[in-house]
Amino acid sequence: MRTEAGVAARVVPADMGLRGRIQDLPASEIREIAHRGMGVAGVIPLWFGESDTPTPDFIVRAATEAMQAGKTFYTQNRGIPELRDALAAYHAKLHGTGFGAERITVTASGMNAIMVAMQCLMEPGDNLVIPAPLWPNVGEAARIMGADLRRVPLELTAEGWRLDLDRLFAACNRATRAIAINAPGNPTGWMVTPAEQQAILAFCRQRGIWLIADEVYGRIVYQGTAAPSFASLVEEEDRVLVLNSFSKAWCMTGWRLGWVVAPNSLGQVLDKMNEYNVASAATMVQHAGVAAVTEGEGFVAESVARYRANRDLACEALAACERVHFARPEGAFYLFFRVDGMDDSRAAAHRLLDTAKVGLAPGTAFGPEGRGWLRLCFAVREATLRAALDRLLPHFA
Repeated sequence: MRTEAGVAARVVPADMGLRGRIQDLPASEIREIAHRGMGVAGVIPLWFGESDTPTPDFIVRAATEAMQAGKTFYTQNRGIPELRDALAAYHAKLHGTGFGAERITVTASGMNAIMVAMQCLMEPGDNLVIPAPLWPNVGEAARIMGADLRRVPLELTAEGWRLDLDRLFAACNRATRAIAINAPGNPTGWMVTPAEQQAILAFCRQRGIWLIADEVYGRIVYQGTAAPSFASLVEEEDRVLVLNSFSKAWCMTGWRLGWVVAPNSLGQVLDKMNEYNVASAATMVQHAGVAAVTEGEGFVAESVARYRANRDLACEALAACERVHFARPEGAFYLFFRVDGMDDSRAAAHRLLDTAKVGLAPGTAFGPEGRGWLRLCFAVREATLRAALDRLLPHFA
């Protein structure tokens, strides 16, 4: 069997005995186009959410030295003490928090943190309320656990993407187990304001609803040094999980390392969840993480400066096309844009891969709200971005 885009699809026999939710899981449209374009000569890949800068030497060196020192054995389920202490100090310096390592659990990637959160919270019959469009893995992780999704569309205004809190709160009902907030947002670059954070947290406290704050892009902002964090607002036993990753800020996508800030009473639960999922994150990778958070501020600042310049370059180029519509992203490193006449974003992305030799993520990968939209990752070398824009612009004229 072949999919619409010509990518081979494997059909799982109905009598294999899989859970229905697993049997019906959709394939990632981002991975679909990436797998089709990988290895094709001349293609500029802007489909994934990652920089084209390799992990910096000081982080690589820390992992190498850890391996050479024999640090290749199992660790504590929740992470090595050095990393948990370093993350507590990192939050204190960045957000003025006062909690210690007892609130932090290291995970084997930000995605693993999301999955562990859903395993802890979601059951069949529950629902997760999410602003959308949104990176699909968050919602699918909840659906894997049997929960349903209640999507609240972000609104594109003259000031940029905005979330209507009244609509967010109205979407919650007795079956709502959690609200998930991804800010800065993928794919839109939307940022939640401190006032909105206070209102969302107050609502969750009042209703006894969990709040899952995905802050993976928290360092990639274009005003200030960090996005406002829910970690700076929560009290010790608030029903809040703050999820983060080393992938974006420190160019460590392939290392698979993340962390969770959780209520103190949840520590032993997360200890067991790590044990039954991955035991712990890889030992030498955790030592690399210590180097990232203790030595990486200069690298983060340099990276964000490059992303800012690239954001401005991409926005200036696409703003000259009358058919193209977008909001200048406040954070993350994506330009999410709509082109008049390109209503089928999946077909458009595959067509641009074939004709322009540029790989973009189709907006429908992020839910029905993304129909007609495309996502371009601008976390690449300036010359690469210029070449991609030169190829794309004639298709948008």
